[in-house]
Amino acid sequence: MDNEKIKSYRIGVNSGIIYACYIEKNWAGEHFIEDFGITYLLEGTYTVTDNNKTNVFRAGDMLFYRKNQLAKFVKQPAENGIFRGISIILDKDTLWNFSKQYHHDNLAAAMRINAVTRIEPNVLLKHYFDSLEPYFETQISDELIALKKQEAIILLLQSNPELKNILFDFSMPGKIDLEAFMNKNFKFNVEIKRLAYLTGRSLATFKRDFEKTFQTSPNRWLQQRRLQEAYYLIKEKKQKPSDVYLEVGFESLSHFSYSFKQHFGQNPSSIT
Repeated sequence: MDNEKIKSYRIGVNSGIIYACYIEKNWAGEHFIEDFGITYLLEGTYTVTDNNKTNVFRAGDMLFYRKNQLAKFVKQPAENGIFRGISIILDKDTLWNFSKQYHHDNLAAAMRINAVTRIEPNVLLKHYFDSLEPYFETQISDELIALKKQEAIILLLQSNPELKNILFDFSMPGKIDLEAFMNKNFKFNVEIKRLAYLTGRSLATFKRDFEKTFQTSPNRWLQQRRLQEAYYLIKEKKQKPSDVYLEVGFESLSHFSYSFKQHFGQNPSSIT
């Protein structure tokens, strides 16, 4: 995508306060949500798929992202050809400092929510996001950036107090069943180190456990599993290769087509 088709501004370097504007359909890159975040959609639609469930969010919606989750995103411009949104990334350091300052230590069990969920766009949060737009046009201090992120957390918790049990849980993912996790999440295009982390393993332990479980390497298994799923979708569900390759975790149609032919001996377009 060239620079004329996407504009992204940050308040300060690596501030985690981002204004994004697209003028064509866009698929996000990696499917791993590393940090908590809030997004206010100004124009366009935002389609999110996680755990085989798809939700469509529209202009005026406010979204909450849960960290350490896998999801796929598609940003679709509105009828005027523009997609716009403002996002606040709530990184671990910001949340840790906030929890100590405001004594958010006694947590209850966190509720189960989707990787991305809609939150009520109350008046104060709307005004907060509206107030950010002028900041993208000027330089502001790190201290003011920190205050604006603190303000976002306060307003979020005021309208959604139950989220504190999620936001301030700083524990690491625990070790989980590897086979079940991989069969559930093989379509997500993420680095192997991310998968290792989400299963509660170091990269070395993940590779060792993977070899014991699947008798092959993670990269080889992922490619074969994605190709098998692609074959099923094309053959049985009559889907087009151009619609399938992203769904099963490939980054480009050309790489998918080459890998498919290498594995099955024929082009995906020839499957009937």
